[in-house]
Amino acid sequence: MKKITLALALLASTSAYAESPIQWWDASATVLHGEDYDLAPSHRQTTLTLETAGAWSYGDWFAFYDFIDFNGTSESASYGEISPRFSFGKMLGKDLSMGPVTDLSLALTYETGKGPVESFLYGVGADLTLPGFTYFQLNAYKRDAINDDNISDGWQLTPVFRVDIPVGDANLVVDGFIDWVVAADNDGYQENLHFNPQIKYDLGRSLFGEAKSNTLFVGIEYDYWQNKYGVDGIDQNTYSFIVKYHL
Repeated sequence: MKKITLALALLASTSAYAESPIQWWDASATVLHGEDYDLAPSHRQTTLTLETAGAWSYGDWFAFYDFIDFNGTSESASYGEISPRFSFGKMLGKDLSMGPVTDLSLALTYETGKGPVESFLYGVGADLTLPGFTYFQLNAYKRDAINDDNISDGWQLTPVFRVDIPVGDANLVVDGFIDWVVAADNDGYQENLHFNPQIKYDLGRSLFGEAKSNTLFVGIEYDYWQNKYGVDGIDQNTYSFIVKYHL
């Protein structure tokens, strides 16, 4: 993740010599602490999440990596995803808008972490303009496991969204994703639904004014996971307190 962030910073810095392909980019760090997590060495855990997102001449990207400490044990874990999308509208130089759909993309995701979780996802993504949403994306994937012990093959829908709600002199931001495995290819792996929104207050803007908007957030992350990891009957329903800082 540090290498990715450094590479993006170097690309952005070349604009003095040539037009940069990077249209915008962001990096952030989040600390989360919560309890009642299932299928873990400890029900209480603290997580450091590093994220980057942005857009370039041929599409956009999102990537994150979690470093998880299971409180009260010596156990830890890690997990991350890299999700580039290649915009058909940008690559063809055409406006593909039709109704609420503003663009279509080739959507890819690579999942990796501690244990047999390595997978490659590929499919189609759509950007949509919907009332009340700052942005809304819908990605449809085919899941293919990379290692033999991973049985999470199937089909997945992933909406990604953000809503900004004015509260006083700042905003309440509700953003996140839903990973919905709608069909599983392997016995022993169940269809599952992971709903993971964050509800955050823009504390940076509230304390330091508009110049610090979208820098420092505090709030909670809600985590609902039906059939967690594809395990039948394991339904996680919990939340974490979070502090998030955008670099």
